[in-house]
Amino acid sequence: MFVRLFYTLRKYGVPVSTRELIDLNQAVSAGLVFADQDEFYQLAKTVMVKDERYFDKFDRAMKDYFDGIATFDLDELLNQVHKLPKDWFDLELLEKHLTPEQREELKKAGSLEELMKMLEERLREQHKKHQGGNKMIGTGGTSPFGAYGDHPEGVRIGGPGRKRSAVKVWEQRQYRNLDDEQILGSRQMQMALRRLRKFARQGAAEELDIDGTIRETAKQGILDVQLVPERRNRIKVLMLFDVGGSMDAHIAQCEKLFSAAKTEFKTLEYFYFHNCLYDYVWKDNVRRSSSRMNTWDLFNTYGRDYRVIVVGDASMAPYELNSVGGSVEYMNDEAGQVWLQRLRQHFDKTAWLNPEEEKYWHYTHTIGLIQQIFENHMFPMTLKGIEDMTKYLAR
Repeated sequence: MFVRLFYTLRKYGVPVSTRELIDLNQAVSAGLVFADQDEFYQLAKTVMVKDERYFDKFDRAMKDYFDGIATFDLDELLNQVHKLPKDWFDLELLEKHLTPEQREELKKAGSLEELMKMLEERLREQHKKHQGGNKMIGTGGTSPFGAYGDHPEGVRIGGPGRKRSAVKVWEQRQYRNLDDEQILGSRQMQMALRRLRKFARQGAAEELDIDGTIRETAKQGILDVQLVPERRNRIKVLMLFDVGGSMDAHIAQCEKLFSAAKTEFKTLEYFYFHNCLYDYVWKDNVRRSSSRMNTWDLFNTYGRDYRVIVVGDASMAPYELNSVGGSVEYMNDEAGQVWLQRLRQHFDKTAWLNPEEEKYWHYTHTIGLIQQIFENHMFPMTLKGIEDMTKYLAR
């Protein structure tokens, strides 16, 4: 009994063993629940899930199990996309550019799940190269799938990003690390960051205490040198930088901030992410596929006392923030907003620093959503914005 549930949980990444399956069968046989879906859900959750970080995966597995929803394997879908012939995406027509009015007339899928189902259908139906169309996977048309075309909501497969409206991007993307050698122009940022200071004298007594030396020399009548520990800023800072895509336009500004922060804070840690925080971050953009750090490990490594500064334009498709599998780069198991809320819950002080001009924020829906998650602690990357942010973080 419940063998299908067992394999469904495994399919969704919940680590269950036959021991938990046997325990669940025994609990049901003993009459702990009977003919009540909600009670069975609670019992199965108690018996089968040993770690709360798998609760979301368990919920999705149970939805699949109870409702019999026809789900598709997103990883398998991605594998099929990668097997498509590369010459299908060689542009032989002119790039497609529509007017805003023409883009408005194109029909959107309405949800990430519907869009993926449409892609799955195209993969089954298509057997040759298409160009200039409005349905199949190809180039130079108004189809939601392919490259060099124009559609307000689609999946870009290969080709460069041009309109920044793709829901998913399936290609090998490369980002570069921020340069911390940017000195010119970072001085003002450094001065603004200096508000984020809490000094303390800790460690070995190695610095001359002039006032103490004068006082003790006057008492003793002979020179009595006094030493004290070095006075250091004990604020610990963790910075998370959004890289790639729409953030390419803000590289110079972010490098100035990065350089100023490395100069100002003795205890500074930094990591990168793309568009939204998900289940991993990385330290080196060149080796981002091989040097990832699990976000749970990030929480376990850095304590609540770290001041967290997230740097990004918060501009993305709503799916990327709200949906499972919404990341443009891979199939995330949990929505981005779940990870942002965990970030807020783990650290005592978190702030979002946005390089996009504040007067344009209301045009982007996800900026408003992230402002809500961060309880309006989003600040523009201006001198006043940085000063306001450091005042908040220093409190």
